[in-house]
Amino acid sequence: MKKSIFLFLVFISFSLQSQTITDTISSASLKEKREILISLPESYEPGSKRSYPMLVLLDGDYLLSPFQGALRYGNYWDDLPEMIIVGITQNKNGERFDDCTTDNETGLPEGKGERFYEFVGGEVVNYIQSKYGASTFKIIAGHDLTAGFINYYLYKDNPIFNGYIVISPELSLGMESSIPDRLNSMPKNIFYYLSLADGDIKKMKEATQLLHQNISTVKSDNLYYKYDEIPNSSHYSLVLHSIPKALYHFFATYQPISTTEYQDKIVKLPGGFVEYLKNKYEVLEKTLGIKLPVRLNDFRAIESAIVKNKAFSEFELLAQMANKSYPRTMLGEYYMGRFYEAEGDFKRAAKSYQNAFTLEAIGELTKDMMLEKADELRSKLKK
Repeated sequence: MKKSIFLFLVFISFSLQSQTITDTISSASLKEKREILISLPESYEPGSKRSYPMLVLLDGDYLLSPFQGALRYGNYWDDLPEMIIVGITQNKNGERFDDCTTDNETGLPEGKGERFYEFVGGEVVNYIQSKYGASTFKIIAGHDLTAGFINYYLYKDNPIFNGYIVISPELSLGMESSIPDRLNSMPKNIFYYLSLADGDIKKMKEATQLLHQNISTVKSDNLYYKYDEIPNSSHYSLVLHSIPKALYHFFATYQPISTTEYQDKIVKLPGGFVEYLKNKYEVLEKTLGIKLPVRLNDFRAIESAIVKNKAFSEFELLAQMANKSYPRTMLGEYYMGRFYEAEGDFKRAAKSYQNAFTLEAIGELTKDMMLEKADELRSKLKK
């Protein structure tokens, strides 16, 4: 089993290498050239106005491939969005420890560490945004030493990063208390994922567990926090467990309506099914900066809830939303047909289905189906 997993990961690594761009930034902060690895979404097109969330990886040498694999797999099922991933190489020439230099007394970055902090948060982010059009939603991730280092970006009053993936961190002086304090006073939404291996070093485990205990007391509506302590894992295997858990936590609102969401939340509502759908996508845009048309399957879920609860008047609202998301298709006219049909206005219903026939088919809706529904209603009118 372990051999199969290893071979699978090797396959992912080799298949994704060809999709990675190696670039260099001449850093004014570091006064040297630094290599970065850039993974662009499959749908990316130069000059396009479409923007993507940005994921910045410290220790990009070895974190890039597993993050790529998790994101591409999740995106295949439309559970995770496409992202621009930027890996900063730190082990090629042994820069890692110098990059994370801190003052022993203050616990803050100093010397090379302070300059590297400015390089990542300023130069790298600005370079990617200006060249590739990344969106405003930005995530940063690190492992052990670099996981501790990324916490410094929370020390700013308005942090540049929205999400933090902190895997088995080596925490600097006072972080166990300073990070919860910062998270408690954030003026905007912050996503924070923290993980620990049960096989980690005792000193690191104790510090991380204390950090978790303190974060657990934070009562801020702006904090989206998740903690995992992975059993039967080591300091290094923890990475492969943590990445999908973190991403699925951050992008929970991105995912299509699931069977569980439908049964436990939607169908039990007393009404406002279309409003639920509208709010779902508004929250997605507000919290994650991702704007996309309402998925067809999500329309189907709300349609089913409307029928099950006999809330047929909501078909008119659903039609309005469908016309915004899929203006060239028959979806909007189909829902208007259902609205008029439920109202007993067969003449208008038949007209809506007839109008739908002239538009593009979508999903299970076909031109033949629209004609059949229109003819069926006309037959009722003749009786």
